[in-house]
Amino acid sequence: MIIIASRKEVAQLAGVSEATVSRVLNGVGPIKEETRLRVLEVADRLGYTPSALARSFARRRSGNLGVVMPYLPKARIFSAYYFSEILSGIGSKALESKYDLLMLFREPGGSMDYMNLFRTQKVDACIILGARDDGGERQAIQQLSEGNHPYCLINQYFEGEAFHVMDADHVDGSYQAVRHLTEQGFQKIAFLNGPSQYSNSRDRLQGYAQALNEAGIALDESLLFEGNFSRKSGYAAAELIARQLDRIEAVFAANDRMAIGLQQGLRALGISEERMPAFVGYDDSEAAELCTPPLTSVRVPFYELGCLAAAHVLHRLDASESEDESEMNAVLHRQLSTRLVIRASSLHRN
Repeated sequence: MIIIASRKEVAQLAGVSEATVSRVLNGVGPIKEETRLRVLEVADRLGYTPSALARSFARRRSGNLGVVMPYLPKARIFSAYYFSEILSGIGSKALESKYDLLMLFREPGGSMDYMNLFRTQKVDACIILGARDDGGERQAIQQLSEGNHPYCLINQYFEGEAFHVMDADHVDGSYQAVRHLTEQGFQKIAFLNGPSQYSNSRDRLQGYAQALNEAGIALDESLLFEGNFSRKSGYAAAELIARQLDRIEAVFAANDRMAIGLQQGLRALGISEERMPAFVGYDDSEAAELCTPPLTSVRVPFYELGCLAAAHVLHRLDASESEDESEMNAVLHRQLSTRLVIRASSLHRN
């Protein structure tokens, strides 16, 4: 027979009230250290653990870490390397902290009322993926900041705003990619970028231009193309790029999916392997190694971005409970390093 101790028994043995036991075990309110240690020792001895539901009521918490995702119809979003890696990182930290993930999707073409997520106690903290730099989104995140709610943006920042951001150094990542191509002797380097509403697209363009400038190559706007980070958009860009293959020597794509789609599109147009330009992708997804030839790509630590973003918002949540104003008001904007992984697709063919 398994005997489960009650909160009342813990209180009686520790010589305190049941309310004090609840405050100690849920970390709520000021408690004398001597009392706290005595309650914890008795609870441990009796094997008493409050239920997750009871803890959430005691703290007025939902127990949910919200993750806001873009709504992309038919995009198979969870199979995308970018999202799957970030979500794995967030999930690992949430599991460690005994939080559940609540997936929330932004309405197509619109922004989300993030404040309402906290007002209705759907989430205790939230992480925002796929935010676009537009007026509605900016205003919604400004309200979060003004309300001092625990949130974090991943892979997107807003110029002039002190938002909490976990990002990668996309300027340097792009610079590494294009410098590698110029060092191979390539001069005419096309760039297939993502939409300019994303800060990482603007950062990649900056790194691309910087590497060309250092190599003494003028930026040619006719070699700039735009997709939406999907394989289909890379495939669609093939027709435009094929028209200039007589002068395009290499292509840098803002993610692996577009690079792979572009390769497939060029092959479908009858472009032979001998006429194919050199390729560099971005993300260093598993698919990069499976390409023929294997795709040179910029490795981005997406899993770590997810882990660190989750750790940050949960830390801020704890700080809000302890009313630690210095921690609550400290703004995060951190960039993790990227690294170029060189494979056969970008090497000069003799």
